[in-house]
Amino acid sequence: MKIRVVSSKEEINTLGPDEEIVHLAFRPSNTDIFSLVMKCPDVKALHIPSSYKKTISKSAQMYLSMQGIDLLEGDVWGHRKDINEYSEVSRNVFNRIIELRSEGLAEDVIADKMAKETRLSQDFIEFLMKHE
Repeated sequence: MKIRVVSSKEEINTLGPDEEIVHLAFRPSNTDIFSLVMKCPDVKALHIPSSYKKTISKSAQMYLSMQGIDLLEGDVWGHRKDINEYSEVSRNVFNRIIELRSEGLAEDVIADKMAKETRLSQDFIEFLMKHE
């Protein structure tokens, strides 16, 4: 699964309409969020650092919720934007989720275990489990 990394407000204009997950590496305003959703009608989730997530207004959160867009917290560790504008979730993460499901573990236990095994946030793991 690919995550489009956006480093600045100006980059929102370069997004294609088919982007599904976008990581915002800057503190977005309500206008930035609205512009991104208009530019990418198929977006399923916005992924932002936890410190920025705390500053997202209630109205922006409500707008995203009404649009069916998940607001996820986390970072894209070790990603170099100068090499690739996308960060990718390894297929091994999905394989491990399948393995844990086959062991009969509950979804919340799997999410907790995967969050500890990877450097991904629990809400991002839960999103991946839903959209696998």
